[in-house]
Amino acid sequence: MRARPRTALVTALLALLVGLLVAPQAAAQKPAPAAASTTFRNPLNTGPDPFLAYANGAYHLTTTQGDSIRMWRSPSLATLLDADPITVWTDTEASRNQHIWAPEFYRFGNRWYLYYTADDGTDDHHRLYVLESERDDPAGPYHFKAKLTPPNHANDFAIDPGILQHDGRLYLAYSGINPYQHNGLNIAPMSNPYTVSGDAVAIDAAGGCPEVREGPEFLNRNGRTWMTYSTCDTGKPDYQVWMMSLPNGADPLVPGNWTQRSGPVFSRADDRGVFGPGHHAFFTSPDGTEDWLIYHAKTTSTYTYDNRTTRAQKITWNADGSPDLGMPLALGATQNLPSGDPGSGNHWINDDGRSSGSGSVAYTGTWNSGTGCAAQCFWSDDHWSDQAGNTATFGFTGTRIALLSVKDTGNGIAAISVDGGPEQRVDFYGAIRTGETLQYLSPRLANGPHTLRVRVTGERNASSGAAFVSVDRAEVYTD
Repeated sequence: MRARPRTALVTALLALLVGLLVAPQAAAQKPAPAAASTTFRNPLNTGPDPFLAYANGAYHLTTTQGDSIRMWRSPSLATLLDADPITVWTDTEASRNQHIWAPEFYRFGNRWYLYYTADDGTDDHHRLYVLESERDDPAGPYHFKAKLTPPNHANDFAIDPGILQHDGRLYLAYSGINPYQHNGLNIAPMSNPYTVSGDAVAIDAAGGCPEVREGPEFLNRNGRTWMTYSTCDTGKPDYQVWMMSLPNGADPLVPGNWTQRSGPVFSRADDRGVFGPGHHAFFTSPDGTEDWLIYHAKTTSTYTYDNRTTRAQKITWNADGSPDLGMPLALGATQNLPSGDPGSGNHWINDDGRSSGSGSVAYTGTWNSGTGCAAQCFWSDDHWSDQAGNTATFGFTGTRIALLSVKDTGNGIAAISVDGGPEQRVDFYGAIRTGETLQYLSPRLANGPHTLRVRVTGERNASSGAAFVSVDRAEVYTD
């Protein structure tokens, strides 16, 4: 073998030495991965009427969007709020391309079936429909499969389809016209996931108010099927969940086989700032050991359909075998993730500087601060200012940041910028005061250290009574 020239050997040694010196510096500049957090905070989504299933290594979530069906998916429950939506269905058929509400999706065989309600622009023309997936993926793509019409209600108002699986058979449950309510509970037999095979029967369900029985959902355990459903107008703070049960082996199409549970099983919690909890669904943890509830609720007792946000919490089981849905938790309460959830690098930053991670917040100018917002704020406190030029600057390490705070009739316009870049004007005004409302979600960023600045402009829209900008919770993501 020929000897290497001395100059080549020296060059190689120098290159190796430089590499040893430079590599550690380059590695030091790359942020270390955040330790996986085992907790999360609501909301999971800004929409109402949620449905969620865990499949193919990810949570899949739908909420009512109105003009289409969108789905959010994430490997952790903690990162659903910053997940980007996938549009899984739009429709050009004029009879069913408006007011698309309450989608739910179930797996039968190796296909997914997505159930929903839609109309032609007139509410009383709402009818039920089902899509079928092209492959074994809840995110689709889907094709239109069928209209779901019990023969005795073929031309009647119907919303909120849900699927009952009982004793190996399928049934369509929904809210629609019956002798008890315009929005009453009905159950019809199905011969397969997309065919109604007989008349619907009406269920005379109690509810503490006369007007609504909707959103039927089902659990089967301890020898019974438990049907939970929402009652009262969803715009009211008293929207709530009631329950009936059916023994295994009993025919669900015989109304007398259902046993009514007395009183609501999930309802408003004023001391926690939770109003109108309902339109819910159930899901199991990734490892199948826990049962969870997903639902929408509001942070205001005002009669309104706005600001219904998606939330989740774990449920337990009573000694008599019935599900215990518990009490709704305050928006922003820190909870343990479902068992088997891989966790996330998320952390929160409070307006007073406390943080569950490495985040921080610094203020310029004089800001008001206090605990007057109580349950409407994270850690029951916030900062606010109407003085133009005052700033709040969050320092964080991650890929995205969300700002949540009070919307109010006296709030004004903020100018928000990331890493000193262009400012985006964000209006913090709300016609009804609501707490921990998502005000801003940053663009996705390269993983690393960043700053987000909130500048008070002193400006307001014509409807607002003042120009305050509120600072409360920041949620930092690293996905």
